[in-house]
Amino acid sequence: MDGTISNIPEYGVGELAGAIKRTLEGSFARIRVRGELTEVKPYPSGHIYLSLKDQDAKIESVVWKSAVRNLGLKPENGVEVIATGRVSTYGDRSKYQLIIDKLEYAGEGALLARIERLRVALLKEGLFERKRPLPLLPRVIGVVTSERGAVIQDIRTTLARRFPRHVILWPVAVQGEGAAAQIAAAINGFSALPEGGPIPRPDVIIVARGGGSLEDLMAFNEEEVVRAAATCTIPVISAVGHETDTTLIDFASDRRAPTPTAAAELAVPSRVEIAADIAQKSARLDQAVQARLRAVHLNLTRAERFLPDAPALLAQARQRLDDRGERLAGALPALVQVKRGQLVRAEARLRHPREAMAAARAGLASLAQRADAAWARCQQRRSAAPALSRLSSAPVAALIRERTAQLAGLSARLEAVSYHAVLARGFALVQDAKGAAVITAAAVRPGQRLRLTFQDGGVEAQAARAPAATDKQGTLL
Repeated sequence: MDGTISNIPEYGVGELAGAIKRTLEGSFARIRVRGELTEVKPYPSGHIYLSLKDQDAKIESVVWKSAVRNLGLKPENGVEVIATGRVSTYGDRSKYQLIIDKLEYAGEGALLARIERLRVALLKEGLFERKRPLPLLPRVIGVVTSERGAVIQDIRTTLARRFPRHVILWPVAVQGEGAAAQIAAAINGFSALPEGGPIPRPDVIIVARGGGSLEDLMAFNEEEVVRAAATCTIPVISAVGHETDTTLIDFASDRRAPTPTAAAELAVPSRVEIAADIAQKSARLDQAVQARLRAVHLNLTRAERFLPDAPALLAQARQRLDDRGERLAGALPALVQVKRGQLVRAEARLRHPREAMAAARAGLASLAQRADAAWARCQQRRSAAPALSRLSSAPVAALIRERTAQLAGLSARLEAVSYHAVLARGFALVQDAKGAAVITAAAVRPGQRLRLTFQDGGVEAQAARAPAATDKQGTLL
């Protein structure tokens, strides 16, 4: 056995590994493999290691750093894809692997499954809950779409027809490699614009594109685009595809429009409709004001019936005032005349001071006579009875002195108020024939007999002519 010569070729380990590698790479230079992505693991070096599997087998795969940017989609576990690449080996571990340079979703079913998984995950985060109201009439409208194509033209035409507004276009790619990153950057860029800056900050943003297949609209299903729309500080209107198309950005936007034209109609109101609405409300307001004025006027008319006639009341008050004024002018002189008459009558009832003094002296003389008589009787009784001798005449004399002093005080007071003191200063008392005092010249008639009383006596006089007028100081005029 040891000397038997065999025709089986002999390889070294490295030689065999190289031969296998050349065989695999020669036989499978460019292939497309369909399977589900699993064990996706990006490395810090930039390479992505993953595996493709189906129900029968699994193949390890790698995406080199240089091919990541042109891969076509982001590798995620559980997504069914078609990987394009070549088969190679890794000699250090004696295994083969698929070198991938392009990934595609394996049909609409795979795309829809991926979209649904992302939708459920974002829904659990609450990313679809916030819905802000759109401004009634925005000053500036930001549009995120392609600068070529009919979408931007439809939006501008609709705005010009309904209500012209300032439009700022942020041009982006709406499909293909890098479209999602551009769309997200545009939304975040509009949101970051400051108020009052060199570029006007939009009041509302429209994210739009025309219709297409599910693969064409995939950029609007990417997570970064959905998160940018959900966190934008400006209200967002999504208008992606046709009315039957639904993307994840529609859930995160504040309002979804079926078409770009409908998005423009949602962004601004119709100028004609606003004018008609204003005219209608103005007419209703005028009618309401007129109705209110009529109701108020009717209430005032009804209330006027129960109010008194103000001009008549004022005329009556003026008439009463005139009457009181006229009566007041004559009431004061009449009152003075009445008081003067009362004074004259009171004066007539007064006794002359001399008469009062004469009566007082007569009473005093009578009292003295009675006192003397009483004293005489007392002397007689004293002489008749020894007990009476003890009586003293001092109390009687004191009583007489007291009465005399009182009489003197009364006489002085009487002289002070007597008109004789006035006559002593050069005045005279004028009386008519009946003894009534004459106090005004107007009361003297021509030829009337008068009595003039002076300090030392009276004389008879006769009025010769009409009384002369005097001023307020008593000077003859």
